[in-house]
Amino acid sequence: MNSRAYFYLTITALFWGGNSVAGKMAVGHISPMMLTTLRWLVAVTVILALMTPQIRRDWEKIRRHWLQLLAYGAVGFTMFNAFLYSAVKYTSAINAVILQAGIPMLIFIFNFACFRTKASIAQVVGFTVTLIGVLTTAAHGDFTSLMRLQFNFGDGLMILACIVYAVYTVTLRWKPAMHWQSFIAAPAFGALLSSIPLLVWEARSGNAIMPDATGWAIVLYAAIFPSLMSQVLYVRGVEMIGANRAGLFINAIPVFGTLLSVLLVGETFHAFHLVALLLVLGGIAIAEHGRPKSP
Repeated sequence: MNSRAYFYLTITALFWGGNSVAGKMAVGHISPMMLTTLRWLVAVTVILALMTPQIRRDWEKIRRHWLQLLAYGAVGFTMFNAFLYSAVKYTSAINAVILQAGIPMLIFIFNFACFRTKASIAQVVGFTVTLIGVLTTAAHGDFTSLMRLQFNFGDGLMILACIVYAVYTVTLRWKPAMHWQSFIAAPAFGALLSSIPLLVWEARSGNAIMPDATGWAIVLYAAIFPSLMSQVLYVRGVEMIGANRAGLFINAIPVFGTLLSVLLVGETFHAFHLVALLLVLGGIAIAEHGRPKSP
């Protein structure tokens, strides 16, 4: 079970890292809220085309828990991205990467505060090592550059984004027992509904950009991989090994994003990228090896 969970969560981090690259490529081709809304529109269309029979079988459960399921989509899928897209208007990418690295620690804190879920010393050490790996990526190998960073309004929004996703992850322990197809379908619909007001706001502010050919390609990628497949795999990973352990894999996102930037955007690969990747993977391995054992 652990090996499957590791695979699911690694692929999730890869797809989410690709989403960051897609966001860079989307500039000038489609606006942020337009991308958010259209990707969930496409995802819901795919869900209805492929998963309707299972949704019908679980309809009574969906109806009984509809508010909770829609909230998962509004909070974990839409609100996080809304804060993220708004934050990068005011802050730098390096600040956003550093702050996202705090999500696993927030998951640890919330789990302990709400459920007294304890972390072992090895898990704390593992988290610290992964965080150093993320900081290595963010600082481009020069840690003195971190001392020159200035925090602003965008950083505050990014902190809210991190809190939102940590809360979403922790509350997955209460998700209704149903087939994974049905569970993903309802939150995806909630994400679509909650993104529409954001798109209206963007349009009224005059910042909406309809997608061109490149924009539509990005929409399709974001809908199928980060929006649909990643959410399925992340939920399954949390189910299999718990939120604390699964949350550590979030720190692999900046590393994968960097590697994909090298391949797709033409950015230069440096030695510190390799060091960061080894630190992130090593930190996850340390945390997993020294995790609290079930009695």
